[in-house]
Amino acid sequence: MALPLIWLGGAVIGAVVLADQREKRKTIESQRRLGKRDSSSSQGASLNPSLWQSSAIKVRPKPGSIVCCFVYGVIEHTAIWLDEHTLIELHGSGLVRAVSTQRFLAGRTGSKIYLACDHRHQPLVDEMMLERAQRSIYQYREYDLLDNNCHRFVWTCLTNEERAISSFNEFNQLIAEHFANNIYWDEAMFSL
Repeated sequence: MALPLIWLGGAVIGAVVLADQREKRKTIESQRRLGKRDSSSSQGASLNPSLWQSSAIKVRPKPGSIVCCFVYGVIEHTAIWLDEHTLIELHGSGLVRAVSTQRFLAGRTGSKIYLACDHRHQPLVDEMMLERAQRSIYQYREYDLLDNNCHRFVWTCLTNEERAISSFNEFNQLIAEHFANNIYWDEAMFSL
């Protein structure tokens, strides 16, 4: 008898949390349309990538865009967009490699790639970042999940500065400061 009540209670709590998240997302999208800068965002990202809520607007990546995808819905993997079918990433083996969008998503959650954008849905791009990333292809880095990871690789390509970045939130804060902009992770529009 108690088990159905626990399930019911869990379902009600889940529905309340989901409704709260939807309302928060609507508020963020409304502020975004108005171009309001969210100074309260301690994570740098005003709108994080979401497995659960699709954006109404999908953005076409530009060469040099900062991209991410989920790894089993637990952590985010970042890379740099090269062209319509290719990204540059630091693989867990330590190899910097150019991979197809299919390969980038293989073994990861879903089929969505997200772009770091400004409030107008424009990808945040730095020309030097793409050049540095291209020069890094086929080089090895001593990979470490917390110290020398994909976030550090993208940051190094962006700024030419080696810096340990242990989390996606820290990465968001750094790129928000670098671009002096709120970060909105929009779903990428691309062909598989």
